[in-house]
Amino acid sequence: MTSYFPSLVPSLAYKQLTQLEPFGLSFPLWRTAMPAKKPRPEYTPEHARGGIKASLPEIETWPNQYRGYEITVTIPEYTSICPRTGLPDFGTITIHYMPEKLCLELKSLKYYILGYRNLGIFYENAVNRILDDAARSCRPKWMVVRGEFTTRGGMRTNVEVRYPRKR
Repeated sequence: MTSYFPSLVPSLAYKQLTQLEPFGLSFPLWRTAMPAKKPRPEYTPEHARGGIKASLPEIETWPNQYRGYEITVTIPEYTSICPRTGLPDFGTITIHYMPEKLCLELKSLKYYILGYRNLGIFYENAVNRILDDAARSCRPKWMVVRGEFTTRGGMRTNVEVRYPRKR
């Protein structure tokens, strides 16, 4: 007779397993009651707020000399830390905007983005915070920040936010 558990218990056949019932083991074994696990939240409010109010380098600006043009800055080496798992996150941040009176200074923007390297923050929060900080610095006519994050767990995440925000 063949075993019903060929990969789990290759040496025990059906007859041998049924002989375990007098010893307090019910058969089939998969029907035995398991102690209920105490549910624990996967994500806490602390995870969700992680990194939102962290201190980051200031984004500097310089006076715009022209009108009616667009600027696109692509940062392909964005890194941060997942606040729940502590694992690194990687992605590309793209900032596309039409300047008004001020333009973003790129060296300070670089140091600002590097400030995320060891910061525990979710993708969505990071992209929204980048938009808030960059728009606060230069007050553009409009701005779009897009985060394209590398595949993790078989899923790729893209987050896009706009300034001015719709109410």
